[in-house]
Amino acid sequence: MIPVLIVLNAGSSSLKFQVYDTPDSAEPRLVWKGLYEGLGGAAHFVVRHAGGADLDERLWTSGEEFGHEEALIHLISWLREHQEGRKLAAIGHRVVHGGQSFSGPVLVDDSVVQALEALVPLAPLHQPHNLEPIRIVRRRLPGMPQVACFDTAFHQTQSDIATLFALPREMRDRGVRRYGFHGLSYDYISSVLKDYGPRLAKGRVIVAHLGNGASLCALNNGASVATTMGFSALDGLPMGTRCGAVDAGVIFFMLREMRLSPEEAESVLYKKSGLLGVSGISNDMRVLRSKAATDVNARRAIDLFVYRITREIGSLVAALGGLDGLVFTAGIGENDAATRAEVIKGLGWAGLTLDEAANHNAGPRISLGSGPTAWVIPTNEELVIARQTRGVLGDMRSKLAS
Repeated sequence: MIPVLIVLNAGSSSLKFQVYDTPDSAEPRLVWKGLYEGLGGAAHFVVRHAGGADLDERLWTSGEEFGHEEALIHLISWLREHQEGRKLAAIGHRVVHGGQSFSGPVLVDDSVVQALEALVPLAPLHQPHNLEPIRIVRRRLPGMPQVACFDTAFHQTQSDIATLFALPREMRDRGVRRYGFHGLSYDYISSVLKDYGPRLAKGRVIVAHLGNGASLCALNNGASVATTMGFSALDGLPMGTRCGAVDAGVIFFMLREMRLSPEEAESVLYKKSGLLGVSGISNDMRVLRSKAATDVNARRAIDLFVYRITREIGSLVAALGGLDGLVFTAGIGENDAATRAEVIKGLGWAGLTLDEAANHNAGPRISLGSGPTAWVIPTNEELVIARQTRGVLGDMRSKLAS
């Protein structure tokens, strides 16, 4: 039987999954990928082959009770019906926050669950959803190995100074520091830079993870030196619905003058700001691009997004002491040639020159000249989770054998 891994990424009403074959001493190989959406209401399940062709689909009516637990049980049952000589060996989970305790993936046990629950106040809109499928599997499939893989872990290589806020020390003792996120994406990009040249793999590279969530990360020799997200996934760049960096005084204004509750203010910052808030139209860059020629607010949202990217890249170049490469990745980074062109135009001072034809075709190299290079490299967070999960399983088996 071929051992397979399920990689799970849970949201408030969704459950994304990928299934990987894990042959001995070879890279995990994607077999199927799919999604449950509309959980808690009219749920929809779709699964596709690795190449993208539809394999199966199902709808549930809004009157049926179908949440994350039902989705997971349905997924396990579906896999058994389609296993074709495969056997489920473990489940890997994307977990947004690992705090200061977890610098790498970890086999889930009672103490790990307890530690991750204690981190909920640091990521209240993400962590509970990440933990829910872990609890369900522990309850419904006891004994199934589970591995937690963290978006924060990749940034543990940063210096102490890079993680500090200028706040009283007792706040640092309570966990208030810069953590950074999107680490699974940056981990993948770091792992493949060697395929694009030794100058990138060993040099000073800024990765722009631009999607509905957006951040930048400065890599030196493949390790994280600085990143734009900090204590929470709100910091740094404007995003689809999140504000990015904002003066803390704005929060006091919202609470005191606008009379918003903390929950209402949190909702504004996470769900009503960013591209959506500035444009008043959409959080989707494709929609904004389609309206930018005639709608001043759509254009303004795009211009702010690009301005903040180029400005933050400047700060990361300073942190690195120079620049050898710039990588665009994630939904906008991989697919929006106009955003890439505008960012590179704003970085002429850094020695970057756009190759317009290559940019139109999404590269991979989209720059000209002998100076810093610019690239489009698709990310693959799920593959990183599969790699890390298999690695933890291998360590576990080695310890048992010894």
